Amino acid sequence: MCPDHFSPQKQSSESQESGAQFLADQVARRKNFAIISHPDAGKTTLTEKLLLYGGAIQQAGAVKARGEQRKVTSDWMELEKQRGISITSTVLQFDYRDRTVNLLDTPGHQDFSEDTYRTLAAADNAVMLEDAAKGLEPQTRKLFEVCRLRKIPIFTFINKMDRPGQPPLSLLDEIEAELDLAVWAVNWPIGSGEQFRGVIDRQSKEVVLFGRAERGRQSTERHLRLDDPELKSLVESELLEQALEEIELLDIAGSEMNLELLHAGELTPVFFGSAMTNFGVRPFLDAFLQMAQGPIARGSSDGLVDPLRPDFSGFVFKLQANMDPRHRDRVAFVRVCSGRFEKDMSVCHARTGKTIRLSRPQKIFGQDRAVVDDAYPGDVIGLNNPGMFSIGDTLYKGKKVEYEGIPCFSPEIFSWLRNPNPSAFKNFRKGVNELREEGAVQILYDTDQSKRDPILAAVGQLQLEVVQHRLENEYGVATRLEPMTFQVARWVSGGWNALEKVGRIFNCKTVQDAWHRPVLLFKNDWNLNQLKEDHPDLDLCAVAPVVSGVDPIEL
Repeated sequence: MCPDHFSPQKQSSESQESGAQFLADQVARRKNFAIISHPDAGKTTLTEKLLLYGGAIQQAGAVKARGEQRKVTSDWMELEKQRGISITSTVLQFDYRDRTVNLLDTPGHQDFSEDTYRTLAAADNAVMLEDAAKGLEPQTRKLFEVCRLRKIPIFTFINKMDRPGQPPLSLLDEIEAELDLAVWAVNWPIGSGEQFRGVIDRQSKEVVLFGRAERGRQSTERHLRLDDPELKSLVESELLEQALEEIELLDIAGSEMNLELLHAGELTPVFFGSAMTNFGVRPFLDAFLQMAQGPIARGSSDGLVDPLRPDFSGFVFKLQANMDPRHRDRVAFVRVCSGRFEKDMSVCHARTGKTIRLSRPQKIFGQDRAVVDDAYPGDVIGLNNPGMFSIGDTLYKGKKVEYEGIPCFSPEIFSWLRNPNPSAFKNFRKGVNELREEGAVQILYDTDQSKRDPILAAVGQLQLEVVQHRLENEYGVATRLEPMTFQVARWVSGGWNALEKVGRIFNCKTVQDAWHRPVLLFKNDWNLNQLKEDHPDLDLCAVAPVVSGVDPIEL
């Protein structure tokens, strides 16, 4: 036997190599993506069908479910179930074949775009969902720009092909022209509307035919080669010929598939199908898992952090209170960026420098959760939040690292939030502070300290209604909104000193945000432009810079 067989150094080296290989294998298994779309494009329905194919659920519930039909898994808030829309982000993990998929489900209402911005900060890929009849819509364009800024690969799923819609070639032209994005159709539809028969895979030359299934169940699939003589008896000849002619045109004049361009956010693979009837969902999932990029290196104070870095690190991208009203819980969603996360591990909180023991990590699945023993780059874990975490916080082990923060975006609607019952002030204060922490809405404060009521600032009116609904149902406080006449907000880049140098200003109101920074509110863009002309040296910003090392204002 070799004399160094029991050498502690050799055993340690072998252990490190084994650990590094295990980490690499786990990272290679993982794919992470968010779905972006305009309201009513079918985002939550597509989410449910992906979970269905992944075996995470046995029956999919339509987003417009009522009465006896089950509610969708990803919509957990009572208001979502009442209105049949998604207004919060949730995280859903499932295994499919040899992959672990982390799906970040985002709000489907235009009023909640800021929550989607935060979720995209945790995503490695994005799926852009389009309605075949409507094509690109305003919310989709706005979210696409966020993806482009972050250089996130985009996969396009054109939905509702079983309903009347625009010609497929026109939909591709629109994406190329309006988004300046090269397109490559992975599959091509045979017919549309009532004549939708399935899709042709352009690479394998395989036809996938779908039989309509009972609502919510997996549809039947049939795979045939293009040269199979039986195909002519199953699909009308004119529909098949038209699809083949269009594919030939794409082969001649269309873009070529290029993974480098895809991962750089310059090319989008396009899939056609119908989430409601399961047309094209499985081919999309199979192709996505082949082409999507895995967990990527992320920018930090210490440069790019490789997911294979041995030490754990991650950042908080979302906070949520009362996901389980029975336990009055507060959950911080953490995207794992490097190393291996383990239950009960102690980590450093970069903003405060404190050491925290993460004793009850959870895997979130809609409203359901289970204790998780470990997690790897690309995964999202839920941590109990005793008021210590803020959006953008970094947790790490080993050498200090702090990830780039998540900025605040300019709100457009402002209202005083009044508490008409002084005896409920304690619950009112707790509710406002916790909802501010999770980013449900931005909170502004009057510079006059005697005015204690907060100002709610949001992108859309529904955000304000959700705050009222949650204050009443989760904290037992009925409130009143008093709309303000302002429509534009700008942060003063130079802070209070820069504002004092300007002196008195007109046609705007000065307030402060939760981090003590001055914010100017304007009634319209004309007033904003007038101030810029009067004070050209005053630097105003529509996106608030990231704050670190500052405790927020508590009501």
